[in-house]
Amino acid sequence: MGYADQLFDLSGQVVLVTGGSRGLGREMAFGAARCGADVVIASRNFDNCTATAAAIENETGRAAMPYQVHIGRWDQLDGLVDAVYDRFGKVDTLVNNAGMSPVYDKLTDVTEKLFDAVVNLNLKGPFRLSALVGERMVAAGRGSIINISTAGSLRPTPDIIPYAAAKAGLNAMTEALAKAFGPAVRVNTLMAGPFLTDVSKAWNLEQATTNPFEHLSLQRAGNPAEIVGAALFLASDASSFTTGSILRADGGIP
Repeated sequence: MGYADQLFDLSGQVVLVTGGSRGLGREMAFGAARCGADVVIASRNFDNCTATAAAIENETGRAAMPYQVHIGRWDQLDGLVDAVYDRFGKVDTLVNNAGMSPVYDKLTDVTEKLFDAVVNLNLKGPFRLSALVGERMVAAGRGSIINISTAGSLRPTPDIIPYAAAKAGLNAMTEALAKAFGPAVRVNTLMAGPFLTDVSKAWNLEQATTNPFEHLSLQRAGNPAEIVGAALFLASDASSFTTGSILRADGGIP
């Protein structure tokens, strides 16, 4: 192995990615497997989980376990954790990536049910899953938790208020969990800006007459693969002295 290969090596490790069947989660799961990890692909759509797991196994030769779960439903998370530990005996890295940001025309269109669903998936679920996995990581003496947040948690706009508020809570939770689980377990936020995933199809970019990303330093949206380097840094020993931090991969928000 070269120096960089050793630094980012995940051989023999197990990485659990929620929302891992598509978008940024899929890219991060592939990245972890390419660095030698076995991966767990968890999301609501089992067919998508199965297809992604099969693709990872075929390309990398690593084990990939699909698991159907709604991260926003507290009572389903114990089953997920138990299944992963029954299969692999450990989790080295938990990536809390599952999330959603529903579209609405005006604030009064946001129902209590919708607001609760956003908070459940983006904040409550990651808290419970981190608590369940984090305690086992502490007992094992090592681990990394990566909370995927959004630049909107720092620069919220009127069209994402419930989502931005939940992700701001996730940012705060990261710092507290880093203290709760330290020194054995590191907990960090990976803050994503606009990426061209399935979600971006609702942005109607082809109808834009000006560059909608000109306010960013890079003046463009990210390609999904561009999240992988930051995720591998936080998952690997390359970030052994990094915890309770926010790592921004946002194209340079103003």
